[in-house]
Amino acid sequence: MNAVVPAPRRRWLKRGLLVVIAAWLVLLVALMFWWSGEPDPFDPVARAQDEAQSRQRPLVEGYVTVATLRTLASTLLDKRGGYLSNDIAPPGVFMDNMPNWEFGVLVQVRDLARALRNDFSRSQTQSTEDPDLQEADPLFHYSSDRWAFVSTESRYRQGVRRLDAYLERLSDGDAYNAQFYARADNLADWLAVVEKRLGSLSQRLSASVGRVQVDIDLAGDPAARQSTPAPELRVVRTSWWEIDDVFYEARGTTYALVHLLKAVDHDFADVLARKNAVPSLRQIIRELEQTQDAVWSPVILNGRGFGFFANHSLVMANYISRANAAIIDLRALLQRG
Repeated sequence: MNAVVPAPRRRWLKRGLLVVIAAWLVLLVALMFWWSGEPDPFDPVARAQDEAQSRQRPLVEGYVTVATLRTLASTLLDKRGGYLSNDIAPPGVFMDNMPNWEFGVLVQVRDLARALRNDFSRSQTQSTEDPDLQEADPLFHYSSDRWAFVSTESRYRQGVRRLDAYLERLSDGDAYNAQFYARADNLADWLAVVEKRLGSLSQRLSASVGRVQVDIDLAGDPAARQSTPAPELRVVRTSWWEIDDVFYEARGTTYALVHLLKAVDHDFADVLARKNAVPSLRQIIRELEQTQDAVWSPVILNGRGFGFFANHSLVMANYISRANAAIIDLRALLQRG
């Protein structure tokens, strides 16, 4: 016969189970808040100088830019909570703000890794690709949400090691080992990609308030054609469920760009000075730094333009749009003879 558990004991078992569940939930909530904290900013030049000194290496052209890129990639993996975009267990699986922040940083890591491979490390189009950058580029373009059968973290760590290997060869004094070419055309080409990223983010952030938009896809070219005809007017609006996602992706993007542009300010100092472009670059950095101000609201509000409640997305779009306009002017300045 099955033993019958006394009623008082059953009550204590139920209470104990409830206490365990409650403690587990409290722990999950605490971890979610702790892991949602964005990494602190750092000084790219000072960090690169300390690293080069510890390795007894000279701070050659490009060292700060490559070291900053590698630090950003490492930050994705080693920040509080680690890399969360591919988590399938609590609490990471319930979080979306930090994974979107990670994706914003990741896009900038991918773009600069590709620019290093195709432009900064090559003297001309017929020159040979750097072997480490040739491997690092596709490693960072690996799927951002794989957790098994070669996880995302393992691929990105391999990419970090390849960047580190390139950095070692870059600073070893051998002119035929690795190079970084700090030229105006290389910088302008990378900024063209940044310009497109910021332009897209600005549009998506502004669409938090639905608006009617005129189709200008073919404007300026009477011979231009597109595969599918589009209506002259269309309503553009970001889904309510995606507003905070876009906001935190923009936060991650601008976090990465602030550090990368500070590194560029150092490595391209002579190029920028000859073009009298240093003030323009530093103004861009100032605009982007304002996107990193603390968010005091517990949720990302979506008030209408001049409504009663704030609209955090429109504030973010304002800073990004101003920075993007300045980047367009900077690129034009760099491309002048």
